[in-house]
Amino acid sequence: MKAIVFHEHGGLEKLRYEEVEEPGPQAHEVKVKVRACGVNHLDIWVREGLRGPNIPMPHILGSEVTGEIVELGTGVKNLKTGKKVLVAPGLSCRRCKHCLEGNDSQCKEFKILGYQVQGGYAEYVCVPEQNIIPLPEGTSFEEWAAVPLVFLTAWHMLIGRAKLRPGERVLIHAAGSGIGSAAVQIARLAGATVVATVGSPEKAEKAKGLGAHEVINYKEKDFTQEVKRFTMGEGVEVVFEHVGLETWEKSLACLAHGGRMVICGATSGPIVSLNIPYLFMKQISIHGCYMGGQKELLEVLSLVEQKRLRPVVDTVYPLKEAASAQKRMQERNFFGKLVLRP
Repeated sequence: MKAIVFHEHGGLEKLRYEEVEEPGPQAHEVKVKVRACGVNHLDIWVREGLRGPNIPMPHILGSEVTGEIVELGTGVKNLKTGKKVLVAPGLSCRRCKHCLEGNDSQCKEFKILGYQVQGGYAEYVCVPEQNIIPLPEGTSFEEWAAVPLVFLTAWHMLIGRAKLRPGERVLIHAAGSGIGSAAVQIARLAGATVVATVGSPEKAEKAKGLGAHEVINYKEKDFTQEVKRFTMGEGVEVVFEHVGLETWEKSLACLAHGGRMVICGATSGPIVSLNIPYLFMKQISIHGCYMGGQKELLEVLSLVEQKRLRPVVDTVYPLKEAASAQKRMQERNFFGKLVLRP
């Protein structure tokens, strides 16, 4: 089969479109013909080697997969070939305390498709049967591929970890990103007042279209001052942080007394400083987030099916142009999701 593969960590030039061995399903696995695969910053971090060296090499990226079942492993009884499906990106043991409580991402054996295991930048992928979710009609493979990782992570951050409540104010960074565009919608659905940052006037209009009440162009204005102005000096109850070093200190400064920061990524850098007295004097909480559980994913998918949440697809690329898609992501020249189609 054709796949995008890298044999060593490095830049975009390491991504190769080449012929690799087509996988076959093991017992209790399902083989899926990939119809669409979302592109994420995680793919870039893994390719560059920023997420640790312990990944299978040569490696196939891709965490957000939709497609059709083409083969069943032995022991798979409740699924049929030809079915349109979405692949839940988190793989876990399904039997430990965390898994049984629905907190899959806290499982010691937790892995992410396309990160610790081979992913969907390919024509076919094999996954455990428990990770197969049937898709309803009416939404394209490309739109569904814009959902699993980003909407699940944003949901886990805002609803699961920050416990966002109606009437609270939330600052969402990079509303033009996949996870940012998901977070704006989830926060609005939760009844919060949404303040979002973007990098251009065009993105500002699109963020408002998703439900943001106030949008700040961080290239033109200091977002901390704008948040203080909008909240009459009080700050926001929640900050949705995934940028890292570039925004860290200012994000903390945006929090009201007793505020909560939720963070899932460090796109601009992983090492930050922290003023401890500021933390405890303002009684601020910081919550780390690592994707989320399948129970939460099913909640999100139900809301998408009901049209209460909407996947935002910017551009669909042929699989062989994965390097171009990642380059565009690094340049931040998009709104929503970039998707690959084999």
